[in-house]
Amino acid sequence: MLVFLITTPMKKSIFLLFLFFFMGYSLQAVASEVSENDSLQAAWKVLSDKNYNKKAKAIEFIAQQNPPEAVPAIKAMLEGQLYYSRRGKELYFLREIEGNYEFTPLFDGEPIIQKKKRGFKKVKINNRLRSLIRQLLAVIRLDNEDANIRLAAVQDLLKNPGIEAAGRVKNAIEKETDDRVITSMQTLLAVIQLESGDETEQLSAIETLSQSLNSSAMNALSDYQPPTEALKNAAQSAIKKINDKRDLYAKAETVFFGLSLGSVLALSAIGLAITFGVMGVINMAHGELMMIGAYTTYVVQLLMPNNIGASILVAIPAAFIVAGLVGIAIERSVIRHLYGRPLETLLATFGVSLVLQQTVRTIFSPLNRSVETPQWMSGAWQINEVLALTWNRLYIILFCLAVFAALIMVMKKTTLGLQVRAVSQNRTMARAMGVRSTWVDALTFGLGSGIAGLAGVALSLLTNVGPNLGQAYIIDSFMVVVFGGVGNLWGTLVAGMSLGVINKLLEPWAGAVLAKILVLIFIILFIQKRPKGLFPQRGRAAED
Repeated sequence: MLVFLITTPMKKSIFLLFLFFFMGYSLQAVASEVSENDSLQAAWKVLSDKNYNKKAKAIEFIAQQNPPEAVPAIKAMLEGQLYYSRRGKELYFLREIEGNYEFTPLFDGEPIIQKKKRGFKKVKINNRLRSLIRQLLAVIRLDNEDANIRLAAVQDLLKNPGIEAAGRVKNAIEKETDDRVITSMQTLLAVIQLESGDETEQLSAIETLSQSLNSSAMNALSDYQPPTEALKNAAQSAIKKINDKRDLYAKAETVFFGLSLGSVLALSAIGLAITFGVMGVINMAHGELMMIGAYTTYVVQLLMPNNIGASILVAIPAAFIVAGLVGIAIERSVIRHLYGRPLETLLATFGVSLVLQQTVRTIFSPLNRSVETPQWMSGAWQINEVLALTWNRLYIILFCLAVFAALIMVMKKTTLGLQVRAVSQNRTMARAMGVRSTWVDALTFGLGSGIAGLAGVALSLLTNVGPNLGQAYIIDSFMVVVFGGVGNLWGTLVAGMSLGVINKLLEPWAGAVLAKILVLIFIILFIQKRPKGLFPQRGRAAED
């Protein structure tokens, strides 16, 4: 057998050869690692050099190796906070602390604190290096686990696309799982391809860019110099397609803003519709009840400075109760003596509104107050590059619908709602059936006032809180009530939303003031044709 033919000396020789081979491979790996570390150390040293070309190569090498110190050092260099010592050329981060300068070593070491920058010099960069650094920082972030950070990295690359980043993006797009990041990467590759590809690649890039709403895609197509007529036509068609999409989403955003405005108008008008429809009272102090709800929100935040997010949830019932109690007090002290005399109630409630305004000025001063928006209502829901729905307005729309649904349930399913409907349809018959109409009037006025307070909570998140807050919405509230149909809740909701959207659609070309005038003219003409509004009352209530 062959194994037995191999002598002991031969076995030793084979073992030694294997050992030398293994050791040689290990030494080569160690030498490669040592060489790589030496190169990295040399690259750090080059940053203190005056030659910008050498610095560019060093920065690229450091970013390619991506040691833990790479990103902080490159960011500090971009911000002008990276320094080196004149003697040893070691790198330091600069930070100013109480008039002193603290130099923290890039690698291990104790910070140096001194009055002046003596002994240290800034790592200087030019515009070319700044552009390179921004690209490299974005490329490094492409490997981050957070999809939002990767998306931000691609967006940064889109601001200054470079062909050197194309290879890294192509490798990253193959393993990318987030659709938003993939779309942005495809746009970036198309922008680069539009500048450097052949005719077929440029045509494919134009097709890709026509699907994108990113501003970089539009800029790339606008600056594009097509070499052929076919490419020119394709580019013009892509630009038109993008503009059409942008116009569509701009209109969608306008409608959203109109719905948010309409939600506030509907909230402010719902309470007025109850009091005006059931009691026949023209309440000119309704705006001041909204103001009271807004100030209640402000006071709740003062009492809960460390829980701003929860303060809004506390302010909602608090504003309803405070404004409702004030409304009941107004009804019991003033309005109950003036039933059946609408002009007198108008003058009386106007006087009450002045008293409430002056009371607020006395307590809180005439200066406007601001209500802090909670964290969970801040920011926007970014649907795409051109359409973003702000969370505070979206929550206000949902809040309006929730209040409306709760009010419908109260009116349809509770004893109070039954009595309110009975009094509104036939007050005399309701009294004959044992309904205490005076208390129904008080509770109805309190309910309408409480809803006005809820409208004040919503307004406090959109504008400053001041003594004149309600004056800007009282006329609009009456217009909503008349347009929708007096005493009809569904009509109030539809009218509020409709007028809000119409107002926002008119504002871009007519202006804010003229838009309101046009809306008022529209309502006047509409009332001429339908005096009872969109949804007129039916039955006995319509006979009065």
